Amino acid sequence: MANRSLPRLLQTPAVILLLLWMLVPLSMTLYFSFIRYVLNSTRRPEWTSPSLSNWRGFGNYEYVLFNAKDFWFAIQNSVFIVSSILVGTVVLGLILAMLVNRTFPGRGIVRVLLISPFFVMPAVNAVLWINMILDPVLGLNGIAVAGLNNIVDGLRDFPVLGQFFSMWPKFEPISFRATQTSAYAVIMMVTWQWTPFAILIFMTSLQSEDESQKEAAILDGANAWSRFRNLTLPHLARPIAIVVMIQSIFHLSLYAEIEIVSRGNGNKNLPYLIGEFSSNNIGAASATGIFAVILANIIAIFLLRMVGKTLMD
Repeated sequence: MANRSLPRLLQTPAVILLLLWMLVPLSMTLYFSFIRYVLNSTRRPEWTSPSLSNWRGFGNYEYVLFNAKDFWFAIQNSVFIVSSILVGTVVLGLILAMLVNRTFPGRGIVRVLLISPFFVMPAVNAVLWINMILDPVLGLNGIAVAGLNNIVDGLRDFPVLGQFFSMWPKFEPISFRATQTSAYAVIMMVTWQWTPFAILIFMTSLQSEDESQKEAAILDGANAWSRFRNLTLPHLARPIAIVVMIQSIFHLSLYAEIEIVSRGNGNKNLPYLIGEFSSNNIGAASATGIFAVILANIIAIFLLRMVGKTLMD
């Protein structure tokens, strides 16, 4: 009994500190979500302080659900961005991990280069992508489109093919700061940054794959696709589930990329909407935060069940 009590006693301060670290902000957010708390209310100065006399009940929740024009769009955009990033990182991670898992000269250097984007800070990553790669004038996006137009212009001078290429329109670079395309810019830059994480997990798992089964499949005449579908993919089921769960938790809180790319112009998620509300209406921001916690828990429960089922199979 004494052997069990001592470790628990030593763990108690850390557990209490962790509970306070989580429960105090959550309790304050829950309290603010039920009161009128507006920082710059000149009409009602009493609303500028968090007091129980400003009790509003579920009014903030009703305002966010039915009157905040960007709430439902932020939810849809959050799910769209997160799901797109997950699909991109898992697919690219699988392809690159299988390629790097082969033996070739310079494999160690290639592995280091593939993993390095994961250590770039999110804000730096967004600035590099939106200015150096996706910019329609100075970025690789504009340079590539200009080079393609020059090639087409040169082909128009050919005797036979010139008539065909003369009908081609002049290509215009895509502006990824625009409302319709800014979400795709965020998806591309975050996928680039988080694919190394998937590569690292998948590559580690591939090294423990049973080579005898693959050799037996080759002797039985199984092609590469059949070996991947029936041997490699089931072996990677658990790592894939873990990658999806961990990345979902992080990508639901994206903020810096959206702020740098579009300043929220037609491209908002729940954290960005909370940031907009928090500049003045703390009550609405807190209610939106509670909705974000509920959404994150729904996704977490679904993913935990998926991971648990995968681990039990």
